[in-house]
Amino acid sequence: MRKQLVNPPQLYDGKPHGMSHAVVDTASGIVYISGQVDWDADYQVSCHTVEGQLSNVLNNLTVVLDAAGSSVENLLSLRIYIRGELGNLMGTIAPIVAQFLAESRPAVTGIGVSSLASPEMLVEIEATAALQ
Repeated sequence: MRKQLVNPPQLYDGKPHGMSHAVVDTASGIVYISGQVDWDADYQVSCHTVEGQLSNVLNNLTVVLDAAGSSVENLLSLRIYIRGELGNLMGTIAPIVAQFLAESRPAVTGIGVSSLASPEMLVEIEATAALQ
């Protein structure tokens, strides 16, 4: 295995946390994407609603996919972590996720959690994709 680190300059710097936004296994053509969150360059959330953060996280995911040489269409799996009871938020998040994924239709898992990396954080998405 040969790995290629992916760290788009327009996203926050993951190096102080010991992480890359994604790692490409160049032998298999698989892209492993770290949990994407609604953080700016100063590690601050820009929105305080689930809908707003979800939209921003999906935008960040697109940035990482593009930088890795992949795309939404090449997503293999998606894990969506939502602070709170997931069942109470499905009506809110499902239409946003469905519109983002369109015909891609990867394997998707939703997980309700009690906390994420910061108290203001409401959404985190981790993904696996294939190269184009």
